[in-house]
Amino acid sequence: MDDTLKRYRESIDNIDAALVFMLAERFKITQAVGEYKAQHALPPADPGREERQIGRLRQLAMDANLDPDFTEKFLRFIIDEVIRHHERLREG
Repeated sequence: MDDTLKRYRESIDNIDAALVFMLAERFKITQAVGEYKAQHALPPADPGREERQIGRLRQLAMDANLDPDFTEKFLRFIIDEVIRHHERLREG
């Protein structure tokens, strides 16, 4: 492998690691949100907030020259997983 490709791949590896740590941090916070919701009998999902977040992140994606449809799919996957966690917390 040539040096240029090696450097690109090292950068990708570093970004992937940062993404994993960012997702872990995000899920720590959403876990706390889920516990709060369960303790206060709040619903696991908040469709209004979800739609606002999707709209906000679609705009950020466009600003960053990233496909907003991809961004929405990625965020929807994360939101759905968070809701599943919140439902499990609610069920105890």
